[in-house]
Amino acid sequence: MDHLKIYREMISYRGLTAHTVTSYTTYISAYLDFLQSVLRKTPEQADWDDMRSFLVFIQESRHLSDRTVNAAISQLRFFCIYVLHRRWEPDRLPFRKFDSYLPYVPSQEETFEFISTIPDIKQRAMCAVMYSSGLRIGELCSLRYEDIDRKNRRIHVCRSKNRQDRYAALSEYALDLLTRYWFQCGRPMGYLFPQQRHPDRPIDTFYLSRWISKHEEELGWPHRITCHTFRHALGTHLYESGIDLLTIKALLGHKSLNSTTIYVHLAKNRFSAVVHPIDRMAGAFHAG
Repeated sequence: MDHLKIYREMISYRGLTAHTVTSYTTYISAYLDFLQSVLRKTPEQADWDDMRSFLVFIQESRHLSDRTVNAAISQLRFFCIYVLHRRWEPDRLPFRKFDSYLPYVPSQEETFEFISTIPDIKQRAMCAVMYSSGLRIGELCSLRYEDIDRKNRRIHVCRSKNRQDRYAALSEYALDLLTRYWFQCGRPMGYLFPQQRHPDRPIDTFYLSRWISKHEEELGWPHRITCHTFRHALGTHLYESGIDLLTIKALLGHKSLNSTTIYVHLAKNRFSAVVHPIDRMAGAFHAG
């Protein structure tokens, strides 16, 4: 039995993208290899102790975080239920608790400095659109010419992470850069950012990541900015500007408001308008 092939097929029935299917296969592939090369067992012979041994092995050998180990547990769960047709017992392989960290978000001034100083028009336009519209990198790379609504200054985002279409705002600054890029770089009519050798295919997601890192070096900045940083920056800066969370949720295409509330914590002016009780009391005391 080709367990990995069956696992891929069962995952694909959920309607996930090819990239997500590959991502969801990472640790099952490693698990099957571990069973064969280390334990000399088939998946049908493996028990809970074997799965626990596998998790300890990959966490120590790959220095995985507890959050990533949870992803591996999720894959094992899916494998057991839909490939081996076994009942999953959560108490046998519990999810790990993990620390949550706030992502780095540059200030509004730093964001503009970073984007405006990118020398290449293509990379500058990509970053500007990503920040202006809060797009995920996959959504940016999948943009097509017809997705840009110039008249209403908005972008039709389809094939999103939550499999829901939405409209994202497009600033005048980003639209201007996008227009200049379009005229200077071959006027693409299909994918807006196509591959150079294969214009019928969207540009690879790692293309911009590489150039972002390079530009940080040119500016003498530490390596803290990723493609997703621009999405977090937009959400944070909108909240700092007084935009309500429900509007930000709609603009960013969050499925749950819980995902949007992170920007409350990231906003730099969160506490600036709050008068602390002890300061109020101290003021009253001095006034008396």
